[in-house]
Amino acid sequence: MQQIAEWLEKLGLGQYALRFAENGIDLGVLPELTDEDFDRLGVLLGHRRKMLRAIADLNHAELIAAPVSPHDAERRHLTVMFCDLVGSTALSARLDPEDMWEVIRAYRAACAQVITTYDGAVARFIGDGILAYFGYPRAHEDDAERAVRAGLDVIAAIGKLETRAEEGVAVRIAIASGLVVV
Repeated sequence: MQQIAEWLEKLGLGQYALRFAENGIDLGVLPELTDEDFDRLGVLLGHRRKMLRAIADLNHAELIAAPVSPHDAERRHLTVMFCDLVGSTALSARLDPEDMWEVIRAYRAACAQVITTYDGAVARFIGDGILAYFGYPRAHEDDAERAVRAGLDVIAAIGKLETRAEEGVAVRIAIASGLVVV
């Protein structure tokens, strides 16, 4: 998601970075976006046109298979957190699709806000799952502790989430920490 944020910043449209992240838009899907998609994201018409022109100028193959210099990789300690909405399949069967989308949207926004508060980075939204990194792109001495605190705060935030669902929603959190090459 960092690459999308950087691309938007280059265009002078960095205010859309969170919206793109919340909707799981990365460089791989960028060339497939349509005018209608931008409208759904709430991108202003002039900004939409600017983005579509910039996308047309991108070389799709370069986006997907950009060569990585050996100097671009580094060994570091990374903590990964995965959040999953409990009972989302059963909930989606009971709710109208638009109501379910509102539940997912509110859930994603609440989780992303907590994660960024602890200086974590939302790496990807996968349906009702959220993958977040602590220690990348910015490392801290206490990234594992930040992830645990963020996880506890996510649980509390989702417990208070008001949705159109009659019952409350809950979240599962998984956290792993170790050495990686990024």
